[in-house]
Amino acid sequence: MEKMDDEKPKKKGVTGYLLFCVSTAVIGSLQFGYNTGVINAPEQKLRNFFLNVTTERFETPFSPGSITLIWSFAVAIFSVGGMAGSLSVGAMVDKFGRRKSMLLANSLAILGAVLMGLSSLCRSFEMVILGRLVIGLFCGLCTGLTPMYIGEISPTNLRGAFGTLHQLGVVIGILVAQIFGLESLLGSDLLWPLLLALTALPAVLQTILLHFCPESPRYLLISLNQEEEARKALVRLRGTEDINEDIQEMKEEGMKMAMEKKVTIPELFRSPAYRQPIIIAIMLQLSQQLSGINAVFYYSTGLFATAGVTQPIFATIGAGVINTLFTVVSLFLVERAGRRTLHLIGLAGMAVFAILMTISLSLVTDNPSLSYLAIVAVFGFVASFEMGPGPIPWFIVAELFSQGPRPAAMAVSGCSNWTANFLVGLSFPKLEELCGAYVFIIFTVFLIVFFIFTYFRVPETKGRTFDDIARGFAATAASSAKSPATEGVVTSPTTEKVPMVEFPIDEKAKTGASQVP
Repeated sequence: MEKMDDEKPKKKGVTGYLLFCVSTAVIGSLQFGYNTGVINAPEQKLRNFFLNVTTERFETPFSPGSITLIWSFAVAIFSVGGMAGSLSVGAMVDKFGRRKSMLLANSLAILGAVLMGLSSLCRSFEMVILGRLVIGLFCGLCTGLTPMYIGEISPTNLRGAFGTLHQLGVVIGILVAQIFGLESLLGSDLLWPLLLALTALPAVLQTILLHFCPESPRYLLISLNQEEEARKALVRLRGTEDINEDIQEMKEEGMKMAMEKKVTIPELFRSPAYRQPIIIAIMLQLSQQLSGINAVFYYSTGLFATAGVTQPIFATIGAGVINTLFTVVSLFLVERAGRRTLHLIGLAGMAVFAILMTISLSLVTDNPSLSYLAIVAVFGFVASFEMGPGPIPWFIVAELFSQGPRPAAMAVSGCSNWTANFLVGLSFPKLEELCGAYVFIIFTVFLIVFFIFTYFRVPETKGRTFDDIARGFAATAASSAKSPATEGVVTSPTTEKVPMVEFPIDEKAKTGASQVP
């Protein structure tokens, strides 16, 4: 027993070098958050710029409707770039590896920043649109590359906590964009191009720091068969020479991969072994975007104005602070409570606060004091989102798949997230116009559906190795094919070390089967 206790601290130890590498990767997440939030503050300045440029070119000013169309296109093109970028992740990491892919992606960030930063000087609104497309492409790559790299360099027992750092980087980026977007800082008529171009600085910083980070040991050993290089990287990351357990796990995963053909995106849906995890991955990503979080941020400034806040923009920044604080809370809880539990708590909390928002917004005209309930509901909604649906879908996808199908799975799930993001951004203004305050009922229905799906279909991955999780899904698929009565029963060769993945039983298949505790 003493020996086991001595080994435990080594396994759970966090080295300074590991923190450095994870923090460097998270700069990409911060970029994603910053470019998501930065476009909102200078909206009126950009509209005026579009109007002035079109007037200079065509002498007759464009109609307000045409300017709105150009503005909407500039905003939406970011998501289009994100979809293309996320779909490119698999091919990129297979060819260049994780670290080099992040280095190459930063060139897109710098190009996009230059285009947007020089748009005013060149009197070209097309440069803003093209810059947003390029930045979207970069951010789409980041949403796949960052969680993948972090998941592959992190020890199994810390993978969840470190995975949460991706979302922490995103919310910090949004908060920084909100603050820098204040008119007294960079959100003025003169400085808005600098606000948009500021994204080049973290890209340059990450490019420099990545040269001091190793390639993913899993990629080195499994994909390139460079065991010596993988060992060197692991020794530096773990801070100990005792890395045989990690190497053995990777070798087992590599041997399994060698017996399989290369996994393509269509194969994810055709193969019974991958079908269940890819559906789970897509549903988790949809639960993030269709939860209504973007709609709440859209509504927040108006809500705070209704409550009598003299500077609603500062209250919106306050919501951003809540966003960040609860992401930190989830970072400490994810390895204790587990991914599935936190996701369920987050979805349930969001559903409750969405109902409270609906009630308060629909009755606020007759009872102005209810606007304060709406503000509490906004903060509660945001806090619940960051407890589960915010951080968990990004990194759990990397946990659900082994090395072979992981790039393709990250590409599909990332594209699902960006597509849902695009559709919500496109449809929400019209839905708000049609439904008013009752628009949150739609999101409540989605939240309930995702809660039910998570409860019955999403396994707990806390403390389990990548290969162990993959074997669990394979066993479930095989069990389901042979006998419906045994669906949900999963055995694992590592039950002495970690809790078993819980695959919930289909209600129709309960006879003769018992759920794994």
